[in-house]
Amino acid sequence: MIFKGVRDGKPYPDHGLTPREWAKLPPRQFRLDQLTTVTTVLALDKLLAEDSTFYGDLFAHIVQYEDVMYLEDGLHRAVRSALRNRTIIHARLFDLDDHLARFGIVPGDDESGVETTAPITPVGLPVHPRRVRTGGAHRLD
Repeated sequence: MIFKGVRDGKPYPDHGLTPREWAKLPPRQFRLDQLTTVTTVLALDKLLAEDSTFYGDLFAHIVQYEDVMYLEDGLHRAVRSALRNRTIIHARLFDLDDHLARFGIVPGDDESGVETTAPITPVGLPVHPRRVRTGGAHRLD
């Protein structure tokens, strides 16, 4: 077994981190068998490309949500490591649990019993009250 689990999609709300904000998080080592992927698709051309990280972050991105570590970006790097008999990767971790706790938000702790997965507005980035983030873009309601 390479990964702890494989999911098709992100079970956590949008964190809204920019590449610059990811770069501020220090990389560290993570065991592959502790990670759950958020995609089921692996492109063979990206897996075999020698310069696949040339334009992106050198380190994978992991989001911790409800005490589960999700491999958000870096699946191809992780699989390449596994193919080389390595059990760890270097990645940046964003602890979404901690981020939400700072604002007094507990996932699934809604009195209505309805689970909410609305995107979280990152701290320091003003969003017009009538604008809603949708996949990195803004639209007016």
